[in-house]
Amino acid sequence: MEETGKPKRPSGVARALYRMPVHLYRWNLGWLMGGRFLMLSHVGRRSGLVRRTVVEVVDRDAAQGAYTVCSGFGPGSDWYRNLLAEPKAVIQVGNKRMKVTAHPLDPEAGAEAMARYAGRHPRSARMLAGFMGFRVDGSEADFREAGRRLPFIRFEPRR
Repeated sequence: MEETGKPKRPSGVARALYRMPVHLYRWNLGWLMGGRFLMLSHVGRRSGLVRRTVVEVVDRDAAQGAYTVCSGFGPGSDWYRNLLAEPKAVIQVGNKRMKVTAHPLDPEAGAEAMARYAGRHPRSARMLAGFMGFRVDGSEADFREAGRRLPFIRFEPRR
């Protein structure tokens, strides 16, 4: 595995396209995104306002109702930093909403999550790794190493 550079945050038209899935969820069309994506509603760490973003689900623990996601733009992503400051959030998968608490994963847990994702979606995992600045050879070891260097969050339901 080799680092090729950090991804640049989208701006202009690209940013508008990245934001389109949020509108689908707000128009009650979240089911179009299936179970591979979720909309995250969280509180801005400075503004205190509700913020929304759509992220890809890397792993799901059906028994516990937990979801794991990765910050593709690294630990500097606003949503990631907001969750570190205030871990209580709401996620929506399809048309199902739930209150959750966000827990950052340690590097080894991130490696495991990335390896499981790559096993289920090898083509998507390669593209995702490339987007996030890693050239992988497709091996489990490479995906694990990339996973150790990426920030993952696990959303666990609040009871």
